[in-house]
Amino acid sequence: MKKTMKVSIRELVEFVYKEGSIDLRFQSRSSMLIGTRLHQKWQKQYKEGDEKEVFLKGEKEAGGLVYHLEGRCDGIHYDDGEVTVEEIKSTAKSLDLIEGGSRVHWAQGECYAYLLAKEKELSHVSVQLTYIEVETERTKSFMHTYSIEELERIVKETLIAYTPFATVILTNEESKLKSVPGLTFPYPSYRKGQKKLAGAVYKTVTESKSLYANAPTGTGKTISTLFPAIKAMAEGNSKWYYVTAKTITRTVAEEALLLLENKGLAHRTVTITAKDKICFKEETICQKEYCEFANGYYDRINGALIDILTQETIITRPIIESYASKHRVCPFEYSIDLSYLVDGVICDYNYIFDPRVSLKRMSDESKKKTNLLIDEAHNLVGRGREMYSAALTKSAFLQIKKRHPDHEGLKQAITAVNKQFLRLKKEEDADTRVELDGSFVETIAGFIEIAEKCLGEMGREWSEEFMQLYFDSISFVRISNLYSEEHRFVIGRSSQDVEVKLYCIDPSKLIKQVTRPYQSSVFFSATLLPFSYYFQQLGGSEEDYRFLIPSPFQHNQWQVGIHPISTRFRDRERTLPIIIRSIEETFNGYKGNYLIFFSSYSYMQKAYDRMNKKSMDAVVLIQEPNMSEREREEFLREFRSDREQPVIGLAVLGGIFSEGIDLKGDRLKGVIVVGVGLPQPSMEQEIIKDYFNAMGMNGYDYAYVYPGLNKVFQSGGRLIRSEEDRGVLKLIDDRYLTPKYRDLLLDEWKEYRIIT
Repeated sequence: MKKTMKVSIRELVEFVYKEGSIDLRFQSRSSMLIGTRLHQKWQKQYKEGDEKEVFLKGEKEAGGLVYHLEGRCDGIHYDDGEVTVEEIKSTAKSLDLIEGGSRVHWAQGECYAYLLAKEKELSHVSVQLTYIEVETERTKSFMHTYSIEELERIVKETLIAYTPFATVILTNEESKLKSVPGLTFPYPSYRKGQKKLAGAVYKTVTESKSLYANAPTGTGKTISTLFPAIKAMAEGNSKWYYVTAKTITRTVAEEALLLLENKGLAHRTVTITAKDKICFKEETICQKEYCEFANGYYDRINGALIDILTQETIITRPIIESYASKHRVCPFEYSIDLSYLVDGVICDYNYIFDPRVSLKRMSDESKKKTNLLIDEAHNLVGRGREMYSAALTKSAFLQIKKRHPDHEGLKQAITAVNKQFLRLKKEEDADTRVELDGSFVETIAGFIEIAEKCLGEMGREWSEEFMQLYFDSISFVRISNLYSEEHRFVIGRSSQDVEVKLYCIDPSKLIKQVTRPYQSSVFFSATLLPFSYYFQQLGGSEEDYRFLIPSPFQHNQWQVGIHPISTRFRDRERTLPIIIRSIEETFNGYKGNYLIFFSSYSYMQKAYDRMNKKSMDAVVLIQEPNMSEREREEFLREFRSDREQPVIGLAVLGGIFSEGIDLKGDRLKGVIVVGVGLPQPSMEQEIIKDYFNAMGMNGYDYAYVYPGLNKVFQSGGRLIRSEEDRGVLKLIDDRYLTPKYRDLLLDEWKEYRIIT
């Protein structure tokens, strides 16, 4: 029996006929919406009996395979027995530069014409290619009539050109499906709680549900979520995304896949690395004149895809770089193209949740067969607020007006925006408003339209600041379309500037909106605590599954002490000497490597300056702001178990060293947390507090206590990483002994002694 392959017409023709370079000098971000509007406007002129948005499908044998072809053609015209398939394309290009139409567009029309001819038994069909110029809405059409024999030949040639790629995809799919049923857990036995977590994930995936799981350190969360998600592929679930906020957790996921591969798994995965990190050039300028990897990208990408998918399984960053270099293609775009072709993708939250950068080519159909595994899910609340907020400043617009004074249209658009800023500055209404200011958003949309015309002008170099303002404005309008009662319209006034912010207070509905089309979503973390807070903030609802298991470690692995000293801002100067003495006593009483966490850089710096390093006989390191990956690695490398002189690392709560790092055994003997991690008071935190108070909840807890404690749990979680680990945990703050904080402490920390 011949192998079959389902393929969409667009996917087929783009693979075979797309050519040329990546050129991101300018691509209209609103072009998709404009394109849809222009399509609809053109289709409204169709006469009675004509059809629009027609779904076509059919079968065709070629290259030893049977192809199931399908797609939606823009229109079909019927004139006195003559039938014409129309393909409509909107373009930012001037129509004068379009001669004859693009081969990839003709091929799309020809494939639709073939499917229609077969369905209606027609001897010939015409194809009309219509281009609509975005700026002027002028149109230009090209037409050609084909016999059924011609269409048959074109489609067959196209499929034969596609067959080497189809063969690789089918072979990989076959080997995956053979390997999954016999796949076993990669360790001799399950850790405490691990089997239950894996079972809960499998049930969630196979029942197309959502799961919120708090699985403490030591449960082995990564393998306990990946293994069941992959096992469920035997049930026909075709894909998974492992999304996380940290590079280190991506590496852990890659290591888990290697274990499964050693157990016989045959499936392909890719890790997506941010464009600015993986770019081969000094500057990330995606233009063919500047970058040889962007120049001619589409002429070489097919060979690069077939090569890597034939040779590699776990496609990590170094592998992407190696093949991208070999085939001279952009490594970032290469990884994005691969993400649509592999079985699993490891990536940052952005690629799923951020409306600015999410993977746009993923159809609702493919989402239905895709499972989301969301690691360190407690981070998604803060990141969600950022992703669904946007801000603009008056000064940014005035700066562009000064930089480009000779462009009349741009000058007028910025003057209009400036008037809106001045109006808001003068208004005596509250700085924080529930209603969206529609006229402000409209004026920004007007600026975007003019900016797109400017950016579309060829041969003109626009400043980086202008590009940034354009993207910020696009983001602002995009968020205004998501604006709801969970947002606030915030005006920040100062003598120098005015800032307007669309601030997302509660991201839960938007997170739920994103995950809803997917087959299933698993939100998991070692500290999804307090659970009710994160369950609500991540969009949990009645029908979703909840899973909480105790720590797999014994209580006696921790020596927990609470030293009730005030770390409140007003008391810091007075209590800092006592805190330093407390740190020294703990270190001298239980020697080894320590991490000490503070609530801010300035507090940490003051403690560092006053510490008597000699009396402790230790190497004292301090976390610097904006450390590079190399600097972070060097910091962590100092935590060796064989040191003569132990190391004390000072770090910031909620920072890069407070989660996602693994210092097992004697690499870490103690963790001291100074304070309760409360976020700095700010207008945003106060907005959160007021919002949840108005909802009848404890706003102060939502804005300050819960996010603060989560940072404490994460930092303390660095201490015990395996069954063999033993260590000292000291919490310095008198609030830990109040009923509220005592009740919220982790179970494994509740057997503490009070230090006086």
